[in-house]
Amino acid sequence: MTRRDSVLREMGLAPIWRLRGRTEEGTETVEAVEAVPEAPAPEPARPRPARSVMPQPVATTPVAEPARASAPAPDTSDVASLDWDALEARIAGCTACPLCTSRQKTVPGMGDRNARVMFIGEGPGAEEDRRGLPFVGAAGKLLDAMLASIGLSREQGVYIANTVKCRPPRNRTPENAEMAACRPFLERQIALVRPRLLVALGRPAAQVLLDDEEVRIKDARGRVFEYGGVPVRVTYHPAYLLRNPADKARAWEDLCAIRKMLEAGD
Repeated sequence: MTRRDSVLREMGLAPIWRLRGRTEEGTETVEAVEAVPEAPAPEPARPRPARSVMPQPVATTPVAEPARASAPAPDTSDVASLDWDALEARIAGCTACPLCTSRQKTVPGMGDRNARVMFIGEGPGAEEDRRGLPFVGAAGKLLDAMLASIGLSREQGVYIANTVKCRPPRNRTPENAEMAACRPFLERQIALVRPRLLVALGRPAAQVLLDDEEVRIKDARGRVFEYGGVPVRVTYHPAYLLRNPADKARAWEDLCAIRKMLEAGD
């Protein structure tokens, strides 16, 4: 079994899907190979009072509730000038949105800081929150297999980040305000890496990179967008693929397109 067959099997594509070859136009194609509670005891009868006495109201002085001073929004105007160490330190101490109150660790990102391609995900999960690293759970294992299938790895040629750097409670989708609070950090990461290609993994990442709240993955796949002069491709998030394995073949098509774009730039 070749290495490609091994990683494709890890993705759940082999032996169902494999590359058939290149058409006359030079494009790659994919082909298919195959209880009632007991009633409580009645209370004993109590003698009725001779007459009822109306309680007299007690005058009280209302106590004024102390005014709550709203915390000022953190100043992120200098984020665009931070180097890697200062940027990650700022992320670690960030309190710009409520996600900071429930996190264990911030998850800034990881990978090759001179990467050719940068993969942007949604947000950290439970394992990522515990370890402070992105894509280290089940979805991360699948992402590694996806990268290996096109000759990439998070150690060389790839940088991985998320739209938010703290785990949303119960792994829910990040809210727009939360992604907006983290956006300066993501923008600075992109500026520092200077990738040739950006890949949005899932809808939230596509919303941020394309600045479009209405974007839909099925419509954005197969198209090339742009972010600050850098080409952007959109594909499925690995966590989605774990729940919907039928779409792995489409993800493989996207990976082939990503590889082709990177090869054209070499």
